[in-house]
Amino acid sequence: MSWYYAAIEALCWVVIFIMLRHALFRGKYLLHIFQQNGYKLNEFSAWLVRRWSTVMLPVPHLALILLTLVANQYLEPLLTTSAISVILFIFTVFWFGSVSEYSSIQVKKPLVFTPRMIRLTAVVVLLGVWIPVTGTAYSFYSGTLFPDMYILVIAWIFANLVLPYLLILAAALAYPVEMLIQYRFKRMARKKIASMPDLRVIAITGSYGKTSTKFLLDSVLKERFRVCTTPGSYNTPMGICKVINNDLQAGDQILILEMGARYTGNIDELCRIAPPDIAVVTNVGVAHLESFGSLEAIADTKGALIRHLPPGGTALLNGDDALVRGMATREDHSVIFAGITPENNRIHAKDIIYDENGCSFTLVVKPASSARGNESTANRDNVYLVAEAYPVAKNKTDALVQGGSERVTMTLLGEHSVQNALLAAAAGLTMGLRLPTIKVALQKAQPVEHRLELKKKNGVLVIDDAFNSNPVGAKNAVSVLAAFKTGKKYVITPGMIELGDLQDEENRQFGLHMANNAPDHIYLVGESQTRPVYDGLMEGGYPKENITVVSSLFEANDLLHDRLTDGDVVLYENDLPDSYSEG
Repeated sequence: MSWYYAAIEALCWVVIFIMLRHALFRGKYLLHIFQQNGYKLNEFSAWLVRRWSTVMLPVPHLALILLTLVANQYLEPLLTTSAISVILFIFTVFWFGSVSEYSSIQVKKPLVFTPRMIRLTAVVVLLGVWIPVTGTAYSFYSGTLFPDMYILVIAWIFANLVLPYLLILAAALAYPVEMLIQYRFKRMARKKIASMPDLRVIAITGSYGKTSTKFLLDSVLKERFRVCTTPGSYNTPMGICKVINNDLQAGDQILILEMGARYTGNIDELCRIAPPDIAVVTNVGVAHLESFGSLEAIADTKGALIRHLPPGGTALLNGDDALVRGMATREDHSVIFAGITPENNRIHAKDIIYDENGCSFTLVVKPASSARGNESTANRDNVYLVAEAYPVAKNKTDALVQGGSERVTMTLLGEHSVQNALLAAAAGLTMGLRLPTIKVALQKAQPVEHRLELKKKNGVLVIDDAFNSNPVGAKNAVSVLAAFKTGKKYVITPGMIELGDLQDEENRQFGLHMANNAPDHIYLVGESQTRPVYDGLMEGGYPKENITVVSSLFEANDLLHDRLTDGDVVLYENDLPDSYSEG
């Protein structure tokens, strides 16, 4: 009988291997989603709730637990222990032998085992490993002839089932340690900034356009200064600290920081790390409305950047945005409004031309006397009044004093590129650059990756706007697509998220805008997510047969590949994280 006992024991070891393998894949998947949600417990928990039937309480886990309990209670008198062990083994292999629901998932941004992720993973393992280990030990040394398959299966399936909850617990336990580590990095960054008294810090915030404006500022200011700029979308406390601590050099004269916010107080936290000398506010829109609750709350949070300016600091504001204009309430710093319309702005554009090659416009700077005479006391352009009183605001140029204009041609696409360029020009003038120098710098500027970036692949033009997620930018991108004269036009989009109560309406309006600009075919990624976009397309009379609803970006690409011919144009409008995948 020794061979028979060995066979049953082998089945138990196979069950352990299968459940361990499944737990590893499931655990990695959960860690990936947690990282994509910014290590935020509230957002990860909300994601779990949305997937309660597939992740929190998946049917195979509950079914195997139920089967094990039924076998123990009702099948024990009817079948031998070895027979029940074989039955449980078969169902374990059937339900958990495959990990295709995790291993076959195509991800856009893979899991990165950063030091924080390694620490978190270690805590999860320490919290959860005792469950299956204890169950396995009891099963094999329970004093019976055969290992106790009931205990073995229950222990492993329970450990696998509670992985999301163990992850939440581990994150909560690790939170104080992470805060101490972050405090250390913030203190180092503040100390380094304080050690460079001649460094000018330029901080940029806004609901959208921050990254594009940041790189335009970088292009302009590098014409004269040594500039350190945060890469990509580094706009969080740790991202900014990493750049200051690792990249900022002693000889740098300007530090350009992008400051993002999803919650009230985020800008205050960032300004305490690197207090700005010059504040740039691009706009106030509905991005992250879900977490802020109202446009007024968004404006108040973005306005914190202005409140952190020192006496004599400079605010560069989008004068076309009423909520941004309302931030100019202090009398002890300079204010320059820059925007497309001449009525609201000291620096504005005229004779704008947009096409598939980029844009061109005349950059106009009003004379100082004209600007002061035309604006109200509350919102006046008081750059020179303040400059006389505070040494911080010491830079002047002839263009700011006397006015002037230059014709600028850029390879950047879309109307918002002109707005961003005007703010960059305002920063250049504030720092003492001449208009011709600013013109040259703007004309050399290159598109920012994934933001209306024009690429050519195998004869097909691709407009990559994957990092754009706001209503204004999304509609602008579709208008850019419509400007192309040749080839068929395609759109791939999952719509927009985090717009709170306005999300469905904004997505419907986006669909209506696409219908009015009539691309040849539209791929909607995610049936549930894009339902309002679909409704807007139908409302606008867009042909139903020209819409394809897919479950993932990868599926859309596969279907589109068979349609494309030389000269076609494809717009990728927004790209949601993997946590929003409906595939």
